Order: sequence, then structure tokens, then C-alpha cells
Amino acid sequence: MHYNLCFIGFGNVARSLVRLLERKRDVLKSKHNVTYSITGIATGKHGFAVNPDGLDIQKALELVESGQDISQLTNHQPFDFAQGKSPITNSLDVIQHSSANVMFENSPVNTQTGQPAVDHIRAALNLGMHAITANKGPVVHGCRELTALAAERGKKFRFESAVMGGAPVFSVMRETFPLAEIESFKGILNATTNVILSRMEGGESYEEALAYAQKIGLAETDPTNDVDGWDAAIKVAALVTVLWDAPLTPQQVNPTGIRGITPEMIAEAKAAGRRYKLVCSAEKTDGKIQVGVAPQLVDAASPLYGMMNSSTGVTFRTDVIIDYSIILSEKPGMTGGPEETAYGLFADFVNIARS
Repeated sequence: MHYNLCFIGFGNVARSLVRLLERKRDVLKSKHNVTYSITGIATGKHGFAVNPDGLDIQKALELVESGQDISQLTNHQPFDFAQGKSPITNSLDVIQHSSANVMFENSPVNTQTGQPAVDHIRAALNLGMHAITANKGPVVHGCRELTALAAERGKKFRFESAVMGGAPVFSVMRETFPLAEIESFKGILNATTNVILSRMEGGESYEEALAYAQKIGLAETDPTNDVDGWDAAIKVAALVTVLWDAPLTPQQVNPTGIRGITPEMIAEAKAAGRRYKLVCSAEKTDGKIQVGVAPQLVDAASPLYGMMNSSTGVTFRTDVIIDYSIILSEKPGMTGGPEETAYGLFADFVNIARS
């Protein structure tokens, strides 16, 4: 089957996904009889492009990565002009005119409302597209509505990459543990803070460790979401919202970040055989859910103790299997970046296509 793909957001993750799709193009065809064209792209700073017959994706990559506008790639022939102006002026226009079967939504995360991603996904589903996202905002703020809308339209709303990048957290719990009741989970869900704490344990100051995380592309220029715990909090909210069908916002998680952890505290913990981790946790007892994101001391008996640098992981406790862990370990040359997240998006697409 041939799929037309639409990209809303064309940052590092989306471009990594494009390169992965291109690399896997032949095997998609040979193993799953899947072919594709990319028919719509909306960027934050480099314009919008639509061509129902397929965009020149290599040219799109070149334009964006050289800081140029991609609007020149739009095929205006199918559209009626009003006073000579293109009708493609925003992301919703791209969704409407791309003739896509699948939309990848990767606009910046809005922890407060999930917008505009919720509107993007709603529009795509209403137009008969499958919707795939790595954006935690719509998972937290629109999961029930968007899941119901997808079912009503006979489409899929998938978001495997929203937590732990390419690790199959949601699909494992959805597909592999039918009717299992999740009692709790605990883990490290933010790679940036784990890198900072690991490097501080190695003797660097907080400022030096943060600068390193920014240099390798893990931390943003403004690291607030990471170091103050908000990225971890929205991931906890996403897990609780989806796995327990209990809507939760990051504000309700009320995270504590790592700014208060000093080199002296880390050295003292190290001398005692312990180390600090930004621990994400949730527990359901008698129908009530307690959640937390805060620095905690862990010792060698904890599965979190050995998760260093950009490694992340989560352990689930259920009523049928005591502890089940999913861990993404750092590999040489890899720092939990856009390639892993892109693979989660790719996996969602493949699973939709073969179903």
C-alpha cells in the first residue's frame, strides 16, 4: 500500500525520521509492501510546503538545514489562487491540502495545554489520517478525546516516542500484559538530568555538566524544562494518563528539579555508596494515585543505580508480574537523541501499516 505522509514540525526528530524512512525504503517495500511519499511539511521557521504528488524530500532537507524557506517546493497547480496568494500559510493548511494518509506531529511541546498539537491531531483524524506523535502535550491533554476520535474514524492515534524515545513502553504494556493491573512504576525518564548528575559525580560542577549536556544537544539553551523537572513530570503524567486512564497534568505532579543538588552532596553520597537520581514514580493504592518527580538517593540494590549518563529506564510492578523493567542504555556515540525518538515514530508507522 502507498502512504502519503505529512510532517507537522520539521526539527531534528522529524528530519531524523525522514532519513530513517529513506534508509528503510527498500525493506518497507520488500517485507511489508509499503511505499510512501512525503506530501506535506510544516516548519516553525522555514515555511510550509505541499505537493500531493510528493515533495523533493532531499531538497527539503537541504533547504531547512541551510536556513532557507521550503515554500518554493509547493506545487500550486492543484489549488485555486485568491489574488495570487498561496493558500498554504499554516500547519492546518498543510494538513488539509497534503492528501496525506498519515500525519507525524512533532511541534514543540506545550506542557500547559498541549496546543497546537491537539488541534493538529484532531484535524488529521477528522480528515481520515492516522496520527503519530512524539509530543507529550496531546497525550497528556487530549488522550481520551483523540483516542475516541481515532476509533470513531477507524484510524490510529499512536505516541510511542512520547516517553523514553524509541523504547516500546506503551505498546509493551498495552499488548504484552493483557488485563494486568499496574500497581506502580519508578524510573529515570529524563536523560539530560541523568547526564548532569553523572558528570557531577565524576567531579564537574553543575554549570560544567549542564554546559556539556547543551554541547551534545541533550539540553536546550534554556534548560528549565529539564533541570526543574517539568520534562520528567509531563512524562509521568503521560504514563498515568494512558496506562491508568486517569488524566493528570504536569502541574499536578509538582516536580522538584536538580538545581539544589550540590557537588558536596554528591561527594557525600558517593562516599556512602549511593548516588542521586531524578526519580519519577507513581503508585496506585485503593484507587488513589500518588505521583512524584524529585531527586532521591539510591544505592546499588536499586535498578536505577546503574543507569548512568544518558541511560533511562522504568520498572513496572503489576499484580501478575512483580517487576518488569524497560531500559535504554547509553551506547558509545549515542546520547539518547533524535535518532531514538525517530525510531519510535517509525515503529508506530510500521505497526499501523502492517495492521
